[in-house]
Amino acid sequence: MTYIPLKGSQCSKVSFWLSALVLSSIASHALFDDISKSHSCFNAEASMAKASSVDASCLIDASPAIEDAHPGTAAEPGVWSGQHIRSPLARAVYNKLKEDERNKNDRHVYWYRVITNRLSEDLQAKFIQFDQDEGADQFLDNCLDKSNQVLTQVFYSLARPILNFFMTQTSINGFLHRGSMFIFSKPQFEKLLNISPYYKGESLLDLGAGDGMVTKHMSSYFHTTYATEMSGVMVRRLQAEGFKVLGVDEWSSTGLKFDLISCLNLLDRCDKPVTLLAEIKKSLKPGTGRLLVAVVIPFKPYVEFDSKTHQPTEYIHVKGSNFEEQVQHFDSIFKQSGFEVEKFTRLPYLCEGDLRHSFYMLTDVLFVLKPVEDDS
Repeated sequence: MTYIPLKGSQCSKVSFWLSALVLSSIASHALFDDISKSHSCFNAEASMAKASSVDASCLIDASPAIEDAHPGTAAEPGVWSGQHIRSPLARAVYNKLKEDERNKNDRHVYWYRVITNRLSEDLQAKFIQFDQDEGADQFLDNCLDKSNQVLTQVFYSLARPILNFFMTQTSINGFLHRGSMFIFSKPQFEKLLNISPYYKGESLLDLGAGDGMVTKHMSSYFHTTYATEMSGVMVRRLQAEGFKVLGVDEWSSTGLKFDLISCLNLLDRCDKPVTLLAEIKKSLKPGTGRLLVAVVIPFKPYVEFDSKTHQPTEYIHVKGSNFEEQVQHFDSIFKQSGFEVEKFTRLPYLCEGDLRHSFYMLTDVLFVLKPVEDDS
C-alpha cells in the first residue's frame, strides 16, 4: 500500500474529521444498548447458582459454552454461552468480560515455560526461568482499564481504517497513542544483564524503539540513550521522551560504541537482518558490549516499511516445529554472525488491546549475546 505523508496542518484536519465521525456514530443509542445487554448476560451467568433465568433479550437459548472454555478443556454443562447473543458488538463485549475474568485468576505460567530437555546441554545451562511479576501485573491491569474505556476504543476502531490511507500500522499506533508494548520488567532486565539496580552504563542504543515504552525500562541504567525508528510519528514521540534519535541508515557509521544494543522484535521486521547483526557487532564496545535480542516464535518475517512484497531481501531460514527447536536454531544463526549466547529466556510479548481483548500476546525468546572476537 502507498501511504500519503501528512503535514502538521493536515494532521489537525484528519483529527477534526475523525472526531466528527465518532461523534456522529456515538449519537446512536444502539452502541450503549449492545454493551448494556452484554453486561446483563455476563452478570446473569455469574449468578446462575442463585437464579434459574437470564435476560431473554440477550440470549436465544442456553447452550453449553464450548467456545468460551479454556483451550484444551471442556465447558461445564449449564454454563451460558456468548455465541447466541444477537448483536455482534454485545457478543464481543460479553466474551471479553469472560476472558478478563479468567485472566484475573491466571498467573499464565505457560507463557514462560520451556521444555529444557529438548535443548542442548549448553543452552540448558544458559536458560533463566521467569514468571509473571509485578511489572507484568501492572501492565495487564493498565490494559484492562484502557480496554474498558468504551468510547475511546470505538474511536480507535473507527479511526484506523481512515488512517490506513496515510500511515503504516506502527505510525497509526503512535498517532493514536495506543498499542504500547511490554516485554520485561526492570528486575528481569537486571537479571538478564547481571547488573544491579544502581548500575550506570555509558550508552544504550535501542533499534526500532517504537513509542519508547520498553526503552524507558532500560534507559535509567545508562547515562545516554539513543534510539532508531522508521516511523516519523514514533520518532517525534521518542524525541519528546528525551532520547537521542539516530537515522536508521546512519547509526552504524557514526563511530559511536555502545555498552548495550537492544534489538527487540526487529529481526523479523527488517529488510536485511544478517547485515543488521554485522553492523551491531561493529558498534558494540570491545570486550564489554552486549546485544539484547528478542524474537517472536514462531519466526515469521514481515517487512512493514519500504517494501511492496513485505518480504525481506535477506532471509533467515529458521528451522524447527516448536519453541525449543527454533531457539536451538537461532543459537546456530548467532554463531554464524559472530555472537555467543550468554543467557536466554522465554517471555510474553504483550500489547495493549481493544474492545474485543484487553491485551494481545505473542511468544518472545530473549537472548543476551556476546560478540566473539574474530580469528586473526
